Amino acid sequence: MTYTRYYFIGIGGIGMSAIARYFHVKGFKVAGYDRTETKLTSDLQAEGIQITFEEAVSTIPSDFLEKEKTLIVITPAIPQEHEQLVYFKEHNFTIMKRSEMLGEITRHSKAICIAGTHGKTTTSTITAHLLHQSHVNCSAFLGGISNNYNTNLLLSNDSNYVVVEADEYDRSFHQLTPYMAVIISVDADHLDIYGSKEAFLESFEHFTSLIAPGGTLVINKNVHIAPKLKKGVRMFTYGLNSTADFYAKNIRMEKGNILFDFVTPSDTIYDVRLGVPVMINVENSVAAMAMAWLNGVTNEEIRTGISTFSGIYRRFNIVYKTDKIVYMDDYAHHPSELKESISSIRQLYPGRKITGIFQPHLYSRTKDFATEFAQSLSQLDDVILLPVYPARELPIEGVSSDLILKDVTAQHKTLSTKENLLTLLDEKNPDVLVTFGAGDIDKLVPEIKNYLKKRYK
Repeated sequence: MTYTRYYFIGIGGIGMSAIARYFHVKGFKVAGYDRTETKLTSDLQAEGIQITFEEAVSTIPSDFLEKEKTLIVITPAIPQEHEQLVYFKEHNFTIMKRSEMLGEITRHSKAICIAGTHGKTTTSTITAHLLHQSHVNCSAFLGGISNNYNTNLLLSNDSNYVVVEADEYDRSFHQLTPYMAVIISVDADHLDIYGSKEAFLESFEHFTSLIAPGGTLVINKNVHIAPKLKKGVRMFTYGLNSTADFYAKNIRMEKGNILFDFVTPSDTIYDVRLGVPVMINVENSVAAMAMAWLNGVTNEEIRTGISTFSGIYRRFNIVYKTDKIVYMDDYAHHPSELKESISSIRQLYPGRKITGIFQPHLYSRTKDFATEFAQSLSQLDDVILLPVYPARELPIEGVSSDLILKDVTAQHKTLSTKENLLTLLDEKNPDVLVTFGAGDIDKLVPEIKNYLKKRYK
């Protein structure tokens, strides 16, 4: 590429920001637009990246208006009528989707691509940590902020490995060229894009056909698709029992820790301790450990890496904890994620009352999976539902949080606005409180934390 300047429309997205950081660290000029100011956009600005929050073309820095020097990167969430995007199109700038840019990077690397409807951010971040802290090393483009490194971008100058999330939305992962790939889960999602569950599954099958000859597919033994592998591509399974090639056995809880033995096709690593002791992370760790083992990370490096992994921002984050209250925040936004998250929280805090505040993400997802959301949320003792976060969508007639609430069978259930949430919490007596969702619910976390600190002094 001959470009010296990169302009990102939607720079505040977790995937876009990692690529923006990549080019900034490499010494290129980087700027971008986003709709709202967030902690992530503030961090990017502090690193020296210019960001505008106004759509007007006049807010674009003038040195990014030279089309021979500037490449435009966009996210699929940006509407086609966006003023800046319209300007760049009309003036014949080169425009690439985020997935195309990531695809370019994977073509020149040994790309380890982690795919799945849910679990891919955790699995890719554990994989990246295992490789990065070992003698193998790696770069990584992550879908979350790693607590170990306080960033979603890892760079290595002495390793050709790169860990990336393979995003199924808009078939983005079809742009990638994996050296190795993991498929964690294929629970139907994004049916507004795919139209049917069958088309959704077929897209994962096509993804397997992109693995380079001599590469490897590692697939969850509970994933039922027909991989379309090129000649010379190996396949392994993973799971939680001995019918898989890589698996965990002797899983146990001891004094607040989760330990297990990791079994590979040729040996066993005993007494592995999870750095983040939630049961949902056992299977994700098995996938990550399999990938590390296949790429030459030593058994001792694997054991150390898993024990020192400290999690991801908004994945089972314990925000505030006293003898009287535990407050956690989690990104879960798909029915399967919610089910597994709530189950893990129940195992961590048996016998305690669990109150969940959930913000549905997307009208289309709410419409397609209202019943499944209700079933997952019914595992809670008390459910508080916020209005649907629209993200890139316009409202769909008849679709609201009521669609979920009516089928929730939990003992207590309530609709609330964000503005009335703290007043509602005043009427309740939460024991374990959890906020769930992928929208802007994270902006409420500091308020809720301060409220709880005052209430439970």
